[in-house]
Amino acid sequence: MATNAVEARSSRNLTLAIFTIYALLLTGLVLAKFPFRYDLSPTGRELNLIPFTGLFSNFGAFHLSEVIQNVVIFVPFGIYLSMLAREWSFGKRLVPIIATTLCCETVQFITATGRADITDIIDNITGGIIGLLLYAVAHKLLGTKTHDVLNVAGAVVTSSALVTVAIVFAHTLRTP
Repeated sequence: MATNAVEARSSRNLTLAIFTIYALLLTGLVLAKFPFRYDLSPTGRELNLIPFTGLFSNFGAFHLSEVIQNVVIFVPFGIYLSMLAREWSFGKRLVPIIATTLCCETVQFITATGRADITDIIDNITGGIIGLLLYAVAHKLLGTKTHDVLNVAGAVVTSSALVTVAIVFAHTLRTP
């Protein structure tokens, strides 16, 4: 019995560590544009309250990549939140996802480090919801092994993300 409690605590600590690294990467990417260089807008702060505008080229082509990136970046948030707050209802887990994306967009607007955009809010919340749903599916399929499997997957993905960030950062240092 004591061994199970120790294993559960170890698993939770690993999840918390991976989530912390993910949150730091997310913060750096969204708010500081790290590891990418970002030039402040010449017009100052930008705010878009009309969903999905700016995603079309002059020729009417839809730029799906930005939507996909904004969705994908928040999928882990929903997964980690589900792992750390198992006892919370779906709705209660949704609140931090919404609050985080609203904070990100607000800080981008206040600091003029990005365009505060309703499309990003919609995309990020969608990604978080997908993460919540993926966790529910994984839990149904894996049962008691869910956290172990997701921690291993999270560690691999987070390590890969750290290496990628390091490579991109090193490249941006060499680029004038």
